[in-house]
Amino acid sequence: MRTISKGTEPPSLRDWKRKKTNGHYEDLDADIRRDIREYALKEQFYLCAYCCQKIEDIDACHNEHIEAQKLNPQRSLDFTNIVGSCNTHNQCGNAHKSQELPLTPLMAECETELRFKISGRVEGLSDRATTTIQVLNLGDKEINNRALIEKRKQLSNTLLWKNGINPDQGLEDEELLKVLIDELGQPQEGQLDAFAPVVINILQNWLQLSIAQRQNSK
Repeated sequence: MRTISKGTEPPSLRDWKRKKTNGHYEDLDADIRRDIREYALKEQFYLCAYCCQKIEDIDACHNEHIEAQKLNPQRSLDFTNIVGSCNTHNQCGNAHKSQELPLTPLMAECETELRFKISGRVEGLSDRATTTIQVLNLGDKEINNRALIEKRKQLSNTLLWKNGINPDQGLEDEELLKVLIDELGQPQEGQLDAFAPVVINILQNWLQLSIAQRQNSK
């Protein structure tokens, strides 16, 4: 995951809510729902809010309520509660449904409590992170989501090779790691590379390991 900073809601949604003070999300027309997706995707730099795969087409995702509508109907029109999720079967928003989500992309901790591995798997570093991985089916084990693990591994490796890093060897140059982490986090034309937050997480783990090894050797 990558922390999402929610901004201003679409004008079309704002105006609709003023007219329909007792309205609900299910009452919105298709155009307003599309506006919501467009605004959400721009905030997310066109990555799925949960798995961080690229969303190329605005119609290839859906408006995902982080706090499910069934759990809190009062927030169904709250733009700060809506993100863009991929439509992958049994994953992300499709897997979330109406379950509680203890760790969300609106929390800064989502970048530190999930640990991504070069194998493509993800590990929860806290109970809530582990629960979130299971709820969204983000690939902690191959038996749960082999397709995502393999896709994440392949595209992450491609991004590493693109930046001159052999995924099998890693990188111990701390300054170069910092530079790459910074560069990968900078959107180009409003978009981030597919799984860029995953690669950043991997590089940060390498950086922490390198620092720890250096300090232990003193």
